[in-house]
Amino acid sequence: MIESPLLEVENLVKHFPSGRKRVVRAVDGVSFAIRRGETLGLVGESGCGKTTVGRSLLRLIEPTGGEVRFDGRDLLKLRKGELRQLRRRMQIIFQDPYSSLDPRCKVGAIIGEPLEVHGLGNRLERRERICELLKVVGLDPDFAGRYPHQFSGGQRQRIGIARALALNPDFIVADEPVSALDVSVQAQVVNLLQDLQERFGLTYLFISHGLAVVKHISTRVGVMYLGKLVELAPAEEIYDNPLHPYTQALLAAIPSPEPVERRAHEPRLAGDVPTLIDPPSGCRFHTRCPHVTQRCRIEEPAFTEVAPGHFAACFLHHSDVVNG
Repeated sequence: MIESPLLEVENLVKHFPSGRKRVVRAVDGVSFAIRRGETLGLVGESGCGKTTVGRSLLRLIEPTGGEVRFDGRDLLKLRKGELRQLRRRMQIIFQDPYSSLDPRCKVGAIIGEPLEVHGLGNRLERRERICELLKVVGLDPDFAGRYPHQFSGGQRQRIGIARALALNPDFIVADEPVSALDVSVQAQVVNLLQDLQERFGLTYLFISHGLAVVKHISTRVGVMYLGKLVELAPAEEIYDNPLHPYTQALLAAIPSPEPVERRAHEPRLAGDVPTLIDPPSGCRFHTRCPHVTQRCRIEEPAFTEVAPGHFAACFLHHSDVVNG
């Protein structure tokens, strides 16, 4: 018997009003599922809607439409009390470790706040839990008495991870957790997240603006462009056999020790990113695609399974094109 996914997202939509009866189509019909214990990497350029997806799943912002089922329960239909209880199982690691920690609070209070909000444990038990969490993320328990400004960016992000772990969650949205860190520290934090996943059986949505960062942590990778998923596949398949021209261009942008060899045959992105207020007709990528046809300008390609477990929204790989 195949185990049902921990998280199922169907046609998720989030539009923001933008004056004069216009809307920003930040997320415009995104569907995917995440199995228990896996990491789904969600990548794309800044402004593609990936952070909005992550926050909509947790209802930190309210979706405009769609369905989000967590362990079989529709999150968008839950009342505040029910959602509050379920939120103990869903947490987030924010992008910026400098702004996500209250500078007026000591580290112990920051990590212990979720325990206090949910009424878990007495004072002594919470203090013991805080010390345990600091050890888990590789920090000295004595750091509980210090303030965030006394730590480096990498240490602050470890504090944010400890806070996310406080309630023993099943699912964590990691919203670009290493993008604000030095390159030398990024690998340490990614390795920590992998160790924690193995130790506690965590399920991640790992959001990043580059494919290089998600390569080693992701089980599968989804690629977003202008509010839509354009490709989704197992991680190895994405890197070895990218199908969508946008995914190919993102891979081409990863620094290589032999850049001269790569430049000759790999696609490069041209032009500016269109606005989400008035996205292009047809395929949203057609204004920057090296393989654009008239059909791409008029008709939107369906997000289709073109190989087992490999989905893409591109006419180059639709059966009517391949077989026609």
